Amino acid sequence: VQLQASGGGLVQAGGSLRLSCAASRNTLDYYAIGWFRQAPGKEREGVSSISSSDDATYYATSVRGRFTTSRDNNKNTVYLQMNNLKPDDTAVYYCAASAGPSGGSWYPLSIYEYNYWGQGTQVTVSS
Repeated sequence: VQLQASGGGLVQAGGSLRLSCAASRNTLDYYAIGWFRQAPGKEREGVSSISSSDDATYYATSVRGRFTTSRDNNKNTVYLQMNNLKPDDTAVYYCAASAGPSGGSWYPLSIYEYNYWGQGTQVTVSS
């Protein structure tokens, strides 16, 4: 499994960015994909996740209503649309893949459930 996150940048507060996570072929058919972020001096935290078996998603409270994750299996890509960005959203953002149990809907938000990680992409929100 290989993952590559992209789309980060510098944006003013209130602006939007869309991150992409390009996965190796068929990854999205078998793995849940999570988005995580890590700000300087802070622990890595879960932002959102999406199931491999259906379109079930989960969001951290801090981003709910502002961020939306979606996937395009034909393009082997998962997206994180980030709207109404705040300076507190500044961090390096990572995508990761979680195998999970077979069958059922699986979309954890704990870093310990994720087996494969891509490199991060920097998001900076200026006030």
